[in-house]
Amino acid sequence: MAAATTMQQIEDFLALKRVAVVGVSRDPKQLSHALWQELRQRRYEAVPVNPSTAELDGERCYASIAEIDPPVQGALIITPAASTQQVVEDCAAVGIQHVWLHKGMGAGSVTPGAIESAKSHGMDVVAGFCPFMFLSGTPFFHRLHGYGKKVTGSYPK
Repeated sequence: MAAATTMQQIEDFLALKRVAVVGVSRDPKQLSHALWQELRQRRYEAVPVNPSTAELDGERCYASIAEIDPPVQGALIITPAASTQQVVEDCAAVGIQHVWLHKGMGAGSVTPGAIESAKSHGMDVVAGFCPFMFLSGTPFFHRLHGYGKKVTGSYPK
């Protein structure tokens, strides 16, 4: 699934400045929370989306993509796979053209239905991977994950 993603798509997504992080956890030990914090530290306007909380680290947390104002340029989706396609549809409804369906070591957010939905709406979709693999200066573990993808031939070209 993720092999169709190109480096250009990844670079285009990472060039966006205002992105939603959909499915960010309230737990600072969770990867989604760490990724949201990393994006904020790198001067992205990383807008948290989690329907279970109104605030995260003193910042407003939105219940859905539709509530975000002003709108975001893209969405990093870190939800359970069962929710991903609906989130993609929500993104399409508000005109988001760039989505990243997260996949790290676990099951991830990538599903064939979500990919198909994103493409049917003309979205630029990064289907898989973890942004940590592509951000400069990330910890060794993330670089190792990227190296493993290169060795297996599943790293984007």
